[in-house]
Amino acid sequence: MEKMKIVDVILSEGKTGFFFDDQRAIKKHAVQNGATYSGEPITKGFSSVRQAGEAISVMLLLEDGQIAYGDCAAVQYSGAGGRDPLFLAKDYIPIIDQYIKPVLVGRELTSFKDLAEEIDNYVLPSGERLHTAVRYGVTQAVLDAVAKSKKMIMAEVVADEYDTTVSKVEIPIFMQSGDDRYNNVDKMILKGADILPHGLINNVKLKLGEQGELLKKYIMWIRDRVVEIRDNNDYQPVIHIDVYGTIGLIFNNDCDKMVEYLKELEEAAYPLTLRIEGPMDMEERTAQMKALSELCRKLDDNGVHVEIVADEWCNTFDDIKYFADNGAGHMIQIKTPDLGGINNTIEAVLYCKEKGIGAYQGGTCNETDRSSQVCVHLAMATEPVQILAKPGMGVDEGYMIVFNEMERILAIREMKERNKLV
Repeated sequence: MEKMKIVDVILSEGKTGFFFDDQRAIKKHAVQNGATYSGEPITKGFSSVRQAGEAISVMLLLEDGQIAYGDCAAVQYSGAGGRDPLFLAKDYIPIIDQYIKPVLVGRELTSFKDLAEEIDNYVLPSGERLHTAVRYGVTQAVLDAVAKSKKMIMAEVVADEYDTTVSKVEIPIFMQSGDDRYNNVDKMILKGADILPHGLINNVKLKLGEQGELLKKYIMWIRDRVVEIRDNNDYQPVIHIDVYGTIGLIFNNDCDKMVEYLKELEEAAYPLTLRIEGPMDMEERTAQMKALSELCRKLDDNGVHVEIVADEWCNTFDDIKYFADNGAGHMIQIKTPDLGGINNTIEAVLYCKEKGIGAYQGGTCNETDRSSQVCVHLAMATEPVQILAKPGMGVDEGYMIVFNEMERILAIREMKERNKLV
């Protein structure tokens, strides 16, 4: 049977579920001013410390009239921690139109993996690779196109091409609070979040405390709040806090002192499991790997059961392999837009599982509804330890998008198995 072809590529500007923030400016001098920040931007491309997030929808018209689509999006802290520069739609729509559209139009949809890898490895005439956000969105659209051409759901295509099995149960969902870290915890508990609350602990004075006392108090509050308002005594979510390197700041990245402090946090969280993301930021990949590896080893040697999550300087698939190979984290965040093509997200989850490292299929609040839906299909086909509820910082919307897509996949698969269609 003749394979279906792509006959056109349609592009449109879009908005994301959050903002682009200049992380360097926020760490150095910017002052929060309502929903924005006062101060001058530092990172190249930013016109202000906080600006509206942008996306590009990539729509592939198939020869039978169906339209497959994905969204190009980049992380909140673009241009920081070794990431690609700020992603503005007006700058990248012409690039997709000029260089990627000719690659796609007329292509037969035989294999997601092959075409995704071709897009992900595409080199511009300048010698540069495509921006990670472009690779991210175009490969989403390719996956959807292959699924539509084969009358499958996207998770089934991934499972078929990567020799996995679509999960028959939900993947645990991690919700993030943004700065509203108390009211949003209540929302998370009421909705039965598996992992909570992220917390956005990105400031020593206001959020961590000069001796770490504010974070310790916050963790104790979460523990007590779970017991106070949960409707099921068996409900015991994991506490997962992203500290953006601030623990390292107050202890001068001294691993022994950090171990002592993390033991205190473990006791504060008990009986809930505690995960700490980004405990230090060494501002360079090799140094970051070595620091996290040493911290994990010392925590394990001292019987401290706080799980360390790698994030900064662990952006690409090669970075993830490097950190996983060296035990630099009990868990690694696979920040989906930073990996470029979604084929890399698939490979990264499978690699972490092979190495016995926890795979956290994350992403950013600054994605779109569409990129979040596609990511659910990747997770259901690869079964990471957890998946991020995204986009946005409002809790309800991101959780709804991820949870509902997951339940659709489960229902469709159940129907197919019941009718012996798989």
